[in-house]
Order: sequence, then C-alpha cells, then structure tokens
Amino acid sequence: MRIWITRAEPEAQRTAQAVTAAGHRPLVSPLIQVAPLPSASDRLAKALAGVAALAFTSANGVRAFALLRPLSDRQHPVFAVGAATARAAREAGFATVISAEGDVAALSRRIAAHKPPPAGAVLHCGALEPAGDLVGALEQRGLGARFVAVYQTLPQAPTGELLTALDQQPPGVGAVLIHSPKAAEALAAMLADRPALAGALTAICISKAAAEPLAAFKFARRAVASKPNEAAMLARLTP
Repeated sequence: MRIWITRAEPEAQRTAQAVTAAGHRPLVSPLIQVAPLPSASDRLAKALAGVAALAFTSANGVRAFALLRPLSDRQHPVFAVGAATARAAREAGFATVISAEGDVAALSRRIAAHKPPPAGAVLHCGALEPAGDLVGALEQRGLGARFVAVYQTLPQAPTGELLTALDQQPPGVGAVLIHSPKAAEALAAMLADRPALAGALTAICISKAAAEPLAAFKFARRAVASKPNEAAMLARLTP
C-alpha cells in the first residue's frame, strides 16, 4: 500500500523508514512545517529562572529549545511525552531524560509520580498553540508549572507528487497517517475541496484529538492508534 505521510520534517523521514520497514510504500508530503520562534529567546531565559525540570510534548519543542538556548541550559532533567521526544532530548544534549510513553495526561502523571518530586516549577516548552493543557494538569496535581511557546506550526502546500497521486483514478495513495491535530486540520481543509477523496482513503490517527478535525468526512476507514506512538499507528493499517 502507498501511504501518505503528513507530519512535518524531519520526523516525516523517520516515519517513511518505518513505513518501508512495514512493507509499504511511503509518499512524504507534509501538510505542516515547524518554525522556531526567535522572539521566544528572552522569554525562555526568564522562564528558566527557578525551574526544577523541563517538560516536552514533542520533539519539535526539544529542537526549538536547543536552537534558542546554549548547551549550558541542558542541565535540567527532562520529562518527555514519549520515546521519540525522549530521543530528541538525548540527541540535544540532555543527560537525564524520563519518558512517559503516552499522552499529555500520562506525562502529567509521570511527573507527579517521580521520586523525589520536582523541587521547583516544571517548564513546558511547546507550540504557540499547544495541544492539551500540561500546566493545568500539573497544577491540579499540586505541582508548580509554567509554559513558554518556543515554536509554531504553519501550513505547508502539498507536493506535486502527492497531487498527481490524488488525481489518479483510483487515487495513488491508499492511506494517510495523521500525527497531530494540526495536520488533521490541514487535511480537513484539503478535503473540503475534494470531499470524494476521503472515501478512497484509510485515515490512521495517532490520538482521538488528531481524529476530531476529520470527523465530518466519510473515509473508507478511520482508525485511532491504541497508543499514541507510531508502532501502534502502523498496526492499525490492517483492519
């Protein structure tokens, strides 16, 4: 099966490798792109004062932090939402990285359960429009937390290769992988102009939040991964 990968680079290439290893053919055409917020550097420096730990809900947040702050700011322990984010944190130079292997709710539970608990505020470095409220979840658990936006996601035009594949009869892709609500919103905007296309596609979403923007469309099949990770997404390609 030829599978359309909508997530932003550079993760799209990692996903393409996983799709190939699973015996499918990837078509990489991101619908979103990630851009660090240079203006966040001063805000981030101030937000780091008195922080006991950092929290990241995406590898994009890790990379943006690394661009904005020097290596000397890698001394804080990191709580990561999952394996890919944890790997990015280690690659960025963080020595202590703890993965929640789940979603934002799982991350808040993992931080609260850590022994000893953070001795100061937890700083969530994320997107300009974050998916989920990690700060609120931590505060409900009695922990101090704050948030600073370090990157934004922007729409990205589909590639010519993708448009050619979509215009074939039947379409030259059989499934689409949706890794985030933002990518789902971009796909929904595309499908608004091509409503019949959904009926030819299997949509595999990493979470319920990523599936919600696509609820109005009648896909050949729409499935949500049993866990918010890529392996679980690929497992759902088979009914």
